[in-house]
Amino acid sequence: MKILRNFILLFFIFISISGQTLNPRKIVLLPLISNGIDYTSSKTSEAILRLELSKFSNIEIISEKKTFEIISEDECSEEECAIEIGSKLNADESLICKLNSLGEKVIVQYILIDVKSEKKILIEQATSADISNLETVMKRVAISIANKNSFSENAQIGNIVVKESEETLRRNSRYNFGVDFGYVFPSEGYDNDDKSFTINAYFDHEIENFAIGLMAGARNGFALNIYGDYLFSPTDVCPYIGTSLGFHWVNHEYYDNFLLDEYGYYNGNELESHGIELGLKTGIRILHTYNVQLFINFEFIMTFNDYNDKAFVFTIGIL
Repeated sequence: MKILRNFILLFFIFISISGQTLNPRKIVLLPLISNGIDYTSSKTSEAILRLELSKFSNIEIISEKKTFEIISEDECSEEECAIEIGSKLNADESLICKLNSLGEKVIVQYILIDVKSEKKILIEQATSADISNLETVMKRVAISIANKNSFSENAQIGNIVVKESEETLRRNSRYNFGVDFGYVFPSEGYDNDDKSFTINAYFDHEIENFAIGLMAGARNGFALNIYGDYLFSPTDVCPYIGTSLGFHWVNHEYYDNFLLDEYGYYNGNELESHGIELGLKTGIRILHTYNVQLFINFEFIMTFNDYNDKAFVFTIGIL
């Protein structure tokens, strides 16, 4: 009986979760209120916000026609009015959005309200440098509403607004130059050394989800390679995996391999300490949307030389 009771409980929990997933949030977007913004720009901004919100599978936007059938006043800027309209339209949430002119800037203020509890879910503000930047801002507002988080949390490469790009740390990183330092931990070869210090210089270019670049470094000798990284996220915290290929001139104390020939003499054969190097790496880029990034890198390198050098490399750096 206990097993059956637990099974029934789990079944109802599953049904409840499934129901929540299948039933999207019904949101009523009230007509945008504009102060000092021309009618065309205001209506275009509202249309962009409505379209962007409709792209989310967990959101159902109540049509503009149904909204205007309920609204009895020209404007609804107060919470009480928004709750009343949301209740009449059987909406889960009501959204108030205002556009305020401040010189050339446009201040976008929005409030998301839970209709049943009558509590504010979000109270946010964003700044557009001018009218032309409103498209990017409204797209970010839609993401903020869909995720129920702040406007600043949704900064991604490709949707940075002008105000953010003018900050001291500009979020416009594309071409990167940097250095890192750390240690090489040999697993084979390297004259059985325990570890050695390494410092490396990087130059790369980000193309959507990839970073392609050149690395030159002092790694128990000198290494030069090209690398490619796959970037998992366009946000501030970006994990990555990648590979590298190049040459590594490894320092070795012993260069001769003495072999006994057929006459009983030892002949020395010079061993090659340099060779093609292949690397497999992973790591994380922090402050990825800024033009000053921190990164942590972990790499396994194999040098195809006579010593069969292999090592793990752990570094931290800045781009």
